[in-house]
Amino acid sequence: MEKHLHIISYTVPYPANQGGIYDVFYKLIALQEQGVHIHLHCFDYGRGEQPALNQYCASVHYYQRFTGHKGISTSLPYIVASRKNEELLQNLLKDNYPIMMEGVHCTYPIMDERFSKRGRFVRLHNVEYQYYNDLCQHASSAFRKLYYKRESIMLKAYERKIAAKAIFWGMTEADDDVYKHELGATNIEQLPLYVPDHWKVEEKPGNGTYCLYHGDLSVDANEKAAIWLLEKVFSKTDTPLVIAGHNPSEKLEELAHSMGHTCLVADPSEREMQDMIAKAQINILPSYTHTGIKIKLVNAIFNGRHCLVNEATVKHSGLEPVCHIASNPEDFIERIETLFATPFTKEETEKRIALTHELFNNERNAKKQVGWIWPGL
Repeated sequence: MEKHLHIISYTVPYPANQGGIYDVFYKLIALQEQGVHIHLHCFDYGRGEQPALNQYCASVHYYQRFTGHKGISTSLPYIVASRKNEELLQNLLKDNYPIMMEGVHCTYPIMDERFSKRGRFVRLHNVEYQYYNDLCQHASSAFRKLYYKRESIMLKAYERKIAAKAIFWGMTEADDDVYKHELGATNIEQLPLYVPDHWKVEEKPGNGTYCLYHGDLSVDANEKAAIWLLEKVFSKTDTPLVIAGHNPSEKLEELAHSMGHTCLVADPSEREMQDMIAKAQINILPSYTHTGIKIKLVNAIFNGRHCLVNEATVKHSGLEPVCHIASNPEDFIERIETLFATPFTKEETEKRIALTHELFNNERNAKKQVGWIWPGL
C-alpha cells in the first residue's frame, strides 16, 4: 500500500535557516526516505515558492496568509484565523489521505466537521498560549503587549478545544504534560526535534575567540535577552561578545557598538552563522520563553564549544548535562571568565556525541511517525 500524507506548514519550509523550519524541512526528507508520498501545503508570506521542495514532495501547494485585519477573527486566534483558507481545505477534501499540521497555527481543519473522520495529526512546536504569554511579559510596546495578551487568552481556549480531537506530537515532556493534564489531550506522544543531516558533533581544537549570542532579533524576547547581556553582563567584563541575527533594531545596533569589545552582525547568511557558532568559545543563550525546545541551543550543542544558558533555555529539554547554567548577571560573569579560558575537551565532545545520538535521530523519528500514522503496516 502506498503511503500518502498531507503536511500543512505554517510557512514555506525552505531555506531551512531558522527556528521550527529546521524541524519541518528535515522531516520532509526523513519521511520521504521511509517511502511516504508527501503533499505539502504551505503559507507564503514573503519566502516565495521554492523549487527545492519538489524533490522531497509528490506535490507542493502555496497559499496566501491573510495578514493584518483580514486575519482577525472574534472566535479564532490570529495565528489560526490568518491561515484559514478555503482553497487549502478544498484540496485536502480531494482524497482521504491523513493530514499532519505543523504547529497550532495550521489546525483549522480540526475545527471543520468535513474532516471529522480523517486521520489528523498535530506537530506541536510550543504550547502556544504559554509562548504568547511569555512574549507579552517582554513586549517592547503597549500595542504588542496587548496583541500578545489577547492572542494568549484566545490560544488557551482554542488549544483546549482541539486537544482531544487529534493525535499530538510534542517536542518536550513539559509540553506534553501541559496538553495532557491542563488542556485535556487524550492522545499525545513525544517526538524529538528533526535536525539537519549534516550536523555532527566533532572535536574542536584550540579555543574560540569570542562569546556569541544569536537568534531572530526581531522577536522582542530575543532583543531583550541581547540587551540584558550587553547592559548587565558585558558592561562589567572585557570578554569579547558578538551578537548575530536577523532584523536587529537601531537601538540594539547602537548599544552593541557602544563598547569596544562588543559588536553586532546583522542578517548573516546561514553559512556565516554556522561559522560564527563554530568559532565561538562560548555560545551564550539566555531566554525569556519557557516552552518548546530552543533550536538555537541544539545548534550550538552540535556545532559549538561551551554553552552557557539560564534555566528557561534548557529546562525539560534533556540537554542540561551538556550546558552550563547561570541565573543572574554575577553568575554569568563568573562563568564567562572561567569558560573563556577553559579548553573544550575531548571528554565533553564524547558526552555530546552520546547525548545527541540518544535525543536526535531523524530516521528513528520518521519510523515512529510512520508507525503512528499507519499502524500495522
